[in-house]
Order: sequence, then structure tokens, then C-alpha cells
Amino acid sequence: MSKEFNGKAIILSAPSGAGKTTIVKNLLTTKMPLSFSISACSRPKRNNEINGKDYHFLSIEEFKTKINDNSFIEWEEVYENNFYGTLKTEINRIWESNNHVIFDVDVIGGIALKNYFNEKALSIFIDPPSIEVLFERLKKRDTDDNHSLKRRMEKAESELEYKSQFDQIITNDKLEIATKQTTKLVQKFISK
Repeated sequence: MSKEFNGKAIILSAPSGAGKTTIVKNLLTTKMPLSFSISACSRPKRNNEINGKDYHFLSIEEFKTKINDNSFIEWEEVYENNFYGTLKTEINRIWESNNHVIFDVDVIGGIALKNYFNEKALSIFIDPPSIEVLFERLKKRDTDDNHSLKRRMEKAESELEYKSQFDQIITNDKLEIATKQTTKLVQKFISK
């Protein structure tokens, strides 16, 4: 890691469907020196996803081996045999390129990352306007069957209880406004 560069971590978390991924993608189009931390996961790859770009897709066995090798900053078994985590090598790669790392992670992962990076991190919770709006957004995605949708909604309700543990909360009622608010927070944080 370059000695003169003071790498920081920007953490965006939210229940699935709240809009965090879209906001992260918008942040990455700005002129800010940000690079996306690609998470590792053990879930199956969706049709539109690319290994090494959207996620590092690992088998359950590969993921468990990396856990045992202490290769993760944080990891979580989100659903049974469905692991997600942040590889240490990913953060080193980004900081060595003189960029700040930006995370798009679930709520528990976001809290773990904030605890790991402490004052070097800004944690932002993207809050849906309501649980009903969140449900409609997830339904429109059309990526989940009814059982998966029900499971996501149950998880979302429990995740909303953690939002006070984040540095900032942005309500994504209108995407454009939420994106502008998030961009201002990030610009201020990395310019310190």
C-alpha cells in the first residue's frame, strides 16, 4: 500500500431492493477516486452477472476454505450455504491503485466493515420509503419466486432495525435526490 495515500472506505448498506446498488453505480461514474470492492459469494451466478466484475463466485467449499485461511475482512452466511464476504486482497488491490474503496454490502456486512475500518470508514444506510415500496420494487425485479420474495422481506424487516448503527441514513424515495445526497456525503468524507 502506498504510504502517502490514506485509503478510506465508503460503505453502502440496505435491505435488498432499497436502491444501494444503483446509487453505488452512480457514485462510480463521478470523478471521485473510488473503486468498487467486489464481494465474494457462494450463491449461483445470475444470467446477467459476470464473475470477477459483479462478484467473485466461489463454491461453498472454496468459500469455507478461504474462511479457514483468514482471507476475509468479514463474511456472513446470509442464508443457509449462501455466503458473502469481503476479501482482504480486494482492499489491498484498490488502495494500492490510490483509490478509496466503496462497498455495496448487506446490513450486517456493513456494520462489520465499519467496525473493522473505524474512523477510516463512512457507513451509509439506504432506507426505503416504506416496507410496502420495498416489496413492490423486489416484485418488479422478477428475480425471485414467492418463497424467495417472502424470505427477502423477512430479512429486510430485521435489517431495518440496524439502521441507527450507521453514520448516515439516506431515504431513497426519489433516486436522483438520494444519489445527490449520498454523493455530497462521500465527497466531504474523502476530502478530509
